[in-house]
Amino acid sequence: MSSLALERQIRPIYDALDSGSHKSALVTCNKLLKKHPKSDHLKALKALALTRAQKFEEAIALCEGVLAKKPTDEGTINALMHALRHLGRFADLVKLFEDAFKQQPDNEELGRQAFFANVRAGNWKAAQLIANRLNKQFHSNRYVFWGIMCTVLQANDPMTAAEMRDILLRLAHRLISASWEHSEVHPDRLHLHISILQQLGLHKDARELLDSETGRFLCTRNLSCDYLRRDIMKAGGWRKEESDIAEQRISEKRDRNWLEFVSILDATFLPSTQHEPSLASSTNLAQRVEKTRDLFAKVAEEDGSHDRAGWLGLMELERLGPVHGVPSEPSRLLDLLKRYFDIFGDKATCYEDLRSYADLNSGVLSDWMAFLEGIPHIPSSNASLRRSINAHKLLRYGLSAAQLTTDQEGIRAADLVREYFEALPLGNDLPKLELQPADDLAILAAQVYVNMFALDNAVAHLHNAVVLLEYASRRSPQSYQIRLELIRIYRLLGAPQLALDHYRLLNVKQIQTDTLSYLILSRATNFSLAATGDLTYASECLESSHIYFSNSQETSEFVVKAFNTEKYSQIPELVVFEERLDNSLQRDLVKIEHVRLRISHEPISPQLIDMELVELKFIFDRLHHDNRDLEILPNYQPRAQPSLLSQTTLFGKEPAAGWLSVFLKIYIKALSEASDLDLSVEDDKLLVGDRPRQSYSPGAGIPLAERLAVQSTEELSELTEDELALFRYATDLTNWLNPFHNFLRPRADTAKQTPNNSPSSDGGGSSNGHGRKIDDAPRITEPPDSILLYFKNAHAKFTRAIEAARPIYEILHIATLTQEALLLFFICTNRLKDGSIVRINKLGMLVQHIKTLRADAADTVRQIGVHLSKISEQEGTSEKRKRFVEDCKDLQTHAEITHEYVLDVGKNMTESQRKVLEGVGKGIERVCKTPM
Repeated sequence: MSSLALERQIRPIYDALDSGSHKSALVTCNKLLKKHPKSDHLKALKALALTRAQKFEEAIALCEGVLAKKPTDEGTINALMHALRHLGRFADLVKLFEDAFKQQPDNEELGRQAFFANVRAGNWKAAQLIANRLNKQFHSNRYVFWGIMCTVLQANDPMTAAEMRDILLRLAHRLISASWEHSEVHPDRLHLHISILQQLGLHKDARELLDSETGRFLCTRNLSCDYLRRDIMKAGGWRKEESDIAEQRISEKRDRNWLEFVSILDATFLPSTQHEPSLASSTNLAQRVEKTRDLFAKVAEEDGSHDRAGWLGLMELERLGPVHGVPSEPSRLLDLLKRYFDIFGDKATCYEDLRSYADLNSGVLSDWMAFLEGIPHIPSSNASLRRSINAHKLLRYGLSAAQLTTDQEGIRAADLVREYFEALPLGNDLPKLELQPADDLAILAAQVYVNMFALDNAVAHLHNAVVLLEYASRRSPQSYQIRLELIRIYRLLGAPQLALDHYRLLNVKQIQTDTLSYLILSRATNFSLAATGDLTYASECLESSHIYFSNSQETSEFVVKAFNTEKYSQIPELVVFEERLDNSLQRDLVKIEHVRLRISHEPISPQLIDMELVELKFIFDRLHHDNRDLEILPNYQPRAQPSLLSQTTLFGKEPAAGWLSVFLKIYIKALSEASDLDLSVEDDKLLVGDRPRQSYSPGAGIPLAERLAVQSTEELSELTEDELALFRYATDLTNWLNPFHNFLRPRADTAKQTPNNSPSSDGGGSSNGHGRKIDDAPRITEPPDSILLYFKNAHAKFTRAIEAARPIYEILHIATLTQEALLLFFICTNRLKDGSIVRINKLGMLVQHIKTLRADAADTVRQIGVHLSKISEQEGTSEKRKRFVEDCKDLQTHAEITHEYVLDVGKNMTESQRKVLEGVGKGIERVCKTPM
């Protein structure tokens, strides 16, 4: 059959794939493969259809078969490229295009694709070599700059040694200098050249390039180049000249870019340099400050209420003066604050602008507070309302510790609630999707309630906060700030389902899942009902992890597009973005939470153990980046108090890198005890995607066992008291059982011959089937007292917490960690469930110890579960709702907050508390019934 006829028969496969009909594509592929069994094109298309149908094992086998034949035809390569990209096998993509380019060295497109394949994989050295080869063969300056960019990226790779980094940057400098005069210059090429000079510290050369006619022209038309120019001027010590340029732009061109004001402030205060030796001698610091003040004052008077930059510059000048030894009249800053508030007090940014300058000494603070107290709080218009809100915020920020009693805070909360309801009519005519002008008053009042809770631990204050915020969220459903506060408060109240409902209403997507998912998934195990089959939190963990797969697939494509369009200024940022997301702290915090949830729901099998062990080992070697947005929660608490984030953080400790490291050690050691995996066969467990790219880690060269044994004080300080007890329990448990597991685990040279956990004999009865003599078995010892003592202590602490009416989240914390300790015991003893292993290796006494421990521990944990189920019956009752309504009686003086509304909020909250207590209790009872 001719190739044209075959192409006509293949066309329906492409149509089916384009329309998403993967089954139809597979059926057509199978029919045609019967007629053309040797067609690599058909096999590649079938592999693509299989990947889209989520049948990865078959797809990988087909891909590897086609790859081995080193195809060169365009159709096969394109189909295979899409299949491999979907599988995340970028190393195979590199091999595909490099092999094809070697066979057809005159095919420029194959060379470009080989280059892009290496870019996707982050193989900067290989990409540079291909770019050089393309340039020699096809003579294009574009390929010269591709190679230079790859050299810079290789130099900036964290895995590159310091001495090699300098060599690579000098190589890039030599290459770009040699080609500069013969190349067409555009902004991104200039940016690349300047950035190389900047990294080498050649500021004078960079200055000469920037001062050239082309350099000046491009900097005026490209922000990236202009920002880089500012950095060069500052690093090179030409601050005075940069200040003169900034002054000219401000005065003559009316440029109000804040960076221009920063340049002038830098030149005013920073010491002189070798380039500006006369700066200090010709004009003393006080005179320079006065000159700058005159300039900023002139700008401020000219701009009036049209622009804030001049006024902000004046306040920044007064703030920096005393820091640099220039005496300043305190009244001058106070006058500026008052003037600024008079002009911009009705702007939404007023509070954020003034907060950093409102840390006044006691001499003028009282005058400032008196000025703010004189602001009328009559919401007659949107402008007067915003002025009132800003005054409330600034007044609250300036409160001293002596002014923060519960009674005084109660008066403030009542005033804010009253003003909130008075201001609501201003938003009556707004569409439902618009924010209400009075929202900040409700947010402020709720924060006052939270602070009252921090002062006296009375949960009634939190009840008032949720009633008010729930009402505000109904009036302003798009206010994310209201929902953020509700999420934090509901978790404090032990109502996780309501917190999750509000989190979902935020409609968090894409990169936001990395920066915001901590709000709901931090210590999610405390509230999870996975042991009962409710996978709500487990699903949320998986949902929040989609961005990381998208990052590995899509960000590299943006880098390729940036190379294609020669946007060199964007490439380093994209590479850093990909690396930060790939090594995200939140990604692995969610991963460890998912593992903790998974073992409470799924049977503990060798497949689960091996899969999780491989992934956790890779995570342990990462150098993490904390991308979480810890500033998104609006904070209007007084400067004398902790922030709202701190006040609403469970146990006052947000899990971070140390917490993650401790739990990784717990689970890697526990899973290692139950697994027969050896480092030499780990690759076989990675089905989809390449082996994860490792980030730079200073301790990566130290043996894993030694790194797992390290107990850092800093890491342990991030744990709660109960988590620390769990860590010590897990350490004692694994240390006790480790010698026996090492004896039973197959050696590396026998692991591939003997099935997992399958005993065999050498005929003489002297071997356990894994290459070890039974006589060499470790001596059986009594289990450490600390193992059983852990469960007894946990039960005693749980009982005390119930008697002391501790918060629900604390009670659940103790209960779920005790359940987790039992599950870790199951994991560590999983290998010994096989009776034949016990008989052959004469470990009957060890198993007897384990059975006794298991029975006692399970009975203790079961009692906790039963007790939780009992106390859950007390939640959600009419008595609890009545108490909730009574706590909120002051709010019911407002017509909008009816008794029925408060009762409805109380019903939802107490029902959520009841469900989580009941669910965790039943889950614990279910776990305790797991057969040995």
